[in-house]
Amino acid sequence: MSASLPVFNRGAVRPMECLRGGWDLIKDQYWLFMGMTFLALFIGSAVPMGILLGPMMCGLYLTLLRRQRGEPVQFDMLFKGFDYFKDGLIAALIQVVPVLLILLPSYAIMFPLYFSAIRSSRRGAPPDMVPFFAAFSVVMLLIMFISLAEAVFFIFTYPLIVDRGLSGIDAIKVSFRAATANLGGVLGLVLMMMALSFLGVLACYVGALFVLPLHYAAWSIAYRQAFAPAPQPPPPPAGF
Repeated sequence: MSASLPVFNRGAVRPMECLRGGWDLIKDQYWLFMGMTFLALFIGSAVPMGILLGPMMCGLYLTLLRRQRGEPVQFDMLFKGFDYFKDGLIAALIQVVPVLLILLPSYAIMFPLYFSAIRSSRRGAPPDMVPFFAAFSVVMLLIMFISLAEAVFFIFTYPLIVDRGLSGIDAIKVSFRAATANLGGVLGLVLMMMALSFLGVLACYVGALFVLPLHYAAWSIAYRQAFAPAPQPPPPPAGF
């Protein structure tokens, strides 16, 4: 790894510690982080291709890392993520592209299968939906696999952008290497948070919203377990 890129700890991510630490991090200001998380995801999904998602995620992690350092957090700090607009955008686009590469050709396959089944039903024959649902199932499995892989290997990307000032490309590279070096812990944490989201969905979907702040708080704790705080410059000599 280049000397200019941050080093990381190996085998340092502990899922249960991340979960407990994430809750301890936000519990005193839970509703503040709930509002910031909801707004970040709402704005980030309002524009296609993740154009605003990257900056909003940078802003959210910026507040979480400030909270870890014991610094005050205010709602408007969420928008400081736009200071990292270019690098956040690059990181978000790289995550979106693999899904699009699956979805676009999949639509070209599934729509003809669907309309073929509809036409057969109009001729009096029972609609043969098996090919359509088979193709749909394959696409969903591929998207789930890619989403899981991205959640694991991109987990440190946005914190690296705001905490270490890395470019979008370098942040992805370092995140991939650090996640690989902490694969068991990172995968365990991602699966644990997915399980919590599923339980939230069972609670009339509303519960999934209340778990969201904990997701990002736990991931910010995992980031700090993998990456020690950046060294601070020494104070200037007395008299300056």
